[in-house]
Amino acid sequence: MAARANTLAWFYISPLVLVLVPFFVLPILVVVIASFMESDGFGGMIPHLTLANYAAVFGAELTLRLYASTMKFALLTWIFTLGIGFWIAYFLVFHVRNQLLAIGLFLLCTIPFWTSNIIRMISWIPLLGKNGLVNSSLMGVGLIHQPLEFLLFSDFAVVVAYVHQLTIFMIVPIFNAMARIDKRTIEAALDAGASRYEIMRYIVVPLSKNGIALGSIFVLSIVMGDFFVVKVMSGGGSASIVSALFEDIAVLQYPSAAAAAVVLLLAVVVMISLILRTVDVRKEIAR
Repeated sequence: MAARANTLAWFYISPLVLVLVPFFVLPILVVVIASFMESDGFGGMIPHLTLANYAAVFGAELTLRLYASTMKFALLTWIFTLGIGFWIAYFLVFHVRNQLLAIGLFLLCTIPFWTSNIIRMISWIPLLGKNGLVNSSLMGVGLIHQPLEFLLFSDFAVVVAYVHQLTIFMIVPIFNAMARIDKRTIEAALDAGASRYEIMRYIVVPLSKNGIALGSIFVLSIVMGDFFVVKVMSGGGSASIVSALFEDIAVLQYPSAAAAAVVLLLAVVVMISLILRTVDVRKEIAR
């Protein structure tokens, strides 16, 4: 009987295994193996196991700065997307009384994401440029006397583009989690004399933490794996570790790129593991 149950269990998960093994597990194994090989300088790899690629990753000051830059963009993007996404979701769930209207406003938030990420990113350039709308408006009302140069082609512009593109990934899971909170719980807390701050601290935030964690995983993993936004919005003035990976691949240095990719993957896994230690995201996904 137990053998039959095990056979049925493997039968049920076989479609997932057939997808994960060739498209997820094997590519990662190939990258890990390549990270321990030597490059012949012409796009080939010499099957000689070495730790030189990892030594170069941890021993190069430039590489460490790129990792720090990537972490900085990820952290700033996470902070702003969490702040904006949380309050938008809170407003839609608890301040819009008509549920149909709340769903309509929620769908309205998704309209900008019907277009290409590239178009939405580039749309900031005429707004943040020296002669853009923001500088022109500030100069028009007399708040500044010369254009603000930090608005475009800077770390500020990179974070703005990331927040614009990824806030929806924070809104959706938080909205989904908050929508399940029983409104009678809030009413009971108000009747018991709880303040708005206490309701937020002891009811709303704890019951929304699964959505917050899920949104955080989406945002952090996307930022850590992106380089195009950094390249375009910084004007080449900033870079990320993925930019270095792209450059290594462009010059056919596959082993060094693989080593940096493995380290980056481990960093993302550690970040996600820390998030999963605080909440049980599986409950949010299973609902």
